[in-house]
Amino acid sequence: MAAKRSGTRSKWSRPIDAALQPTPPPHGETPLSLDRIVATAVELLDERGVDGLTMRRLADRLGSGVMSLYWHVDNKAGVCDLALDSVLEYRGPPPQTGESRDWREDVVHMLEDWRATMLRHPWSASLLPGRALGPNILGRLELLAECLSRAGVADAEMNVAIWSLWNYVMGATITRTSFDLSDDDRAAGQQRLTRSSARYPTIERSRLLLDDDWGGAFTKGLDFLLDGLVPGRARPGVSAAGPGRPRSA
Repeated sequence: MAAKRSGTRSKWSRPIDAALQPTPPPHGETPLSLDRIVATAVELLDERGVDGLTMRRLADRLGSGVMSLYWHVDNKAGVCDLALDSVLEYRGPPPQTGESRDWREDVVHMLEDWRATMLRHPWSASLLPGRALGPNILGRLELLAECLSRAGVADAEMNVAIWSLWNYVMGATITRTSFDLSDDDRAAGQQRLTRSSARYPTIERSRLLLDDDWGGAFTKGLDFLLDGLVPGRARPGVSAAGPGRPRSA
């Protein structure tokens, strides 16, 4: 078994790129690729969540021995780091034709893609705050910073802008995955609000519990946030938000 790295480093400093260095498997065993290990780990995380991913289960799915995995990764935490960074790879906005792309379009596309990715892999939202920041995640943040810089955000305000957007995406995603009521539950909740309208008049009037246009609310809220981060910069258009629209993820 490969020797473990000595010393203790925080999640912010340990480079997950180091796990990409290949090491020979034990003699006589079928070689494993790191790409295959990571792809299989993503499948298990999608199926069973973080608690359902074990090194034994991963090895069984790969048709290998558990000890063979340790020639490629240190432990389950290392597998989760790599799986998380794998699914959060950003391939950029679609090709632009005609006029050059506005900074705001780039930011909105990047953050909507980020949210959509975490919704496809719900475990990623719970893992991200506590994992090492890999190259794909750092690449997203660098592109985000570049877009905000083009918009006129000063370096002194850049960290506030980035973390504000990070918090918005994370909060919207976690809320979407955990606050997913059925139509019957929504209707029953709204009926309770109606019966208590004297106490909750504003949210009853807005029909809060019947509005499940999560995608529309995310985009509209992002407009509000970008308006505050970059005041005075015109935006190309605003989508309507409110109850009664077709639902979206």
